[in-house]
Amino acid sequence: MISVVIPALNEAARMPGLVHALRAEPVRLEVIVVDGGSADGTTRAACAAGATRVLSAPRGRGQALAAGAGAARGEALLFLHADSLFPPGGLAALERLLRERPEVVGGNFRLLFEGDDSFSRWLTGFYALIRRLGFYYGDSGIFVRRAVLEAIGGIRPIALMEDYDLVRRLHRVGPTACIAEPPLVTSSRRFAGRRSAAIVLGWVSLHLLYWLGMDPARLALLYDSERRESQD
Repeated sequence: MISVVIPALNEAARMPGLVHALRAEPVRLEVIVVDGGSADGTTRAACAAGATRVLSAPRGRGQALAAGAGAARGEALLFLHADSLFPPGGLAALERLLRERPEVVGGNFRLLFEGDDSFSRWLTGFYALIRRLGFYYGDSGIFVRRAVLEAIGGIRPIALMEDYDLVRRLHRVGPTACIAEPPLVTSSRRFAGRRSAAIVLGWVSLHLLYWLGMDPARLALLYDSERRESQD
């Protein structure tokens, strides 16, 4: 069984489509939605759409992922952002990969950014490039075998870079894989109103500060501040 863990905050509008897409997959699965304090009825929407379980956790994606992973019962876990558009056949492809390649400890999906603007197209190409260098993030649907996740200490409930932290630890214990077909689609809404140069510079700066050992809680404050300033 595959456990799909979805951290969510004020995602009532998108939750039904994502849960329904997952439920349409011809595999055994459970859908665990972890709400971080929504005020828009996200939990009600998730329950009505058919989520297996809906949990609550302190605000922050790291906290939500850790709570969802702790409740999961599947042999493999897939972590999805709530604004993902999940492709038909995605879970079947994941199940097949894990069955046919027992050496693979985890990985992600090839990622496409929603939108027909030039920056979304550039991001799609950029993500494909950095994936070949071993960089990938939660918006691309990170998956991991349950036994491997337990062996590396689970999800660390840090304020930022929790996905990159997980990926780095996965790479230390075995090979990962990228599911190219079908690709996962993610929303470009987080970049709306922001300058592309500021987005790229912020991404590079966060990584440098993380590598230099800055507390993820301070990084989260800087990240939120940079986004607000870019939108002014």
